[in-house]
Amino acid sequence: MLYPNLDSKRIILASKSPRRLELVRGLEIEPEVMVKDVDESYPPSLSGVEVAKFVTMAKASAFYHMMEPEDVLITGDTIVLLEGDILEKPSHAEEAADMLRKLSGKTHVVASGIAVTTLIKGKPVTSCEVDTCEVTFEELTEELIAHYIAKYNPFDKAGSYGVQDLIGFIGVSSIHGSFYTVMGLPVHLLHKMLQEI
Repeated sequence: MLYPNLDSKRIILASKSPRRLELVRGLEIEPEVMVKDVDESYPPSLSGVEVAKFVTMAKASAFYHMMEPEDVLITGDTIVLLEGDILEKPSHAEEAADMLRKLSGKTHVVASGIAVTTLIKGKPVTSCEVDTCEVTFEELTEELIAHYIAKYNPFDKAGSYGVQDLIGFIGVSSIHGSFYTVMGLPVHLLHKMLQEI
């Protein structure tokens, strides 16, 4: 068993993302998934990777009242940064296309926050870290952008793309950092955090 220290604990993944669930399962953990709408807005004074950490912590705190003594809560958030601007989840097809045009032929940064919360003497204690990765895109044609949005509906993805699908296969020319951080969960950090519980 990879985590004998977690043998008696309930692992909760507070995420709607099927990709995060897949990655947690990759650590030979079968979490209980809990979902609720969380306000992902952040103070305008925050920028860059600070935003990923703030939203990851906000997601964790939204579940504090539901935790029981032996629970381990996992939350995460991913943002895409291009030249200082945050590209969030697109709300419609034209916004998605605009994001992909901006990313085309350029290098951007993906920041993924990961938080693990446990109860200590009845109070939630959260450990949170952020991992970053540089991603370089090939030039994307208008035809590819239109096809991708129509077929892959990237409206639940920061920056309007998934590195593990068509855009990643043919649009990404290089990655400096963890592929899984770009997917939405820095699994190498989560592994260390779970070992320390």
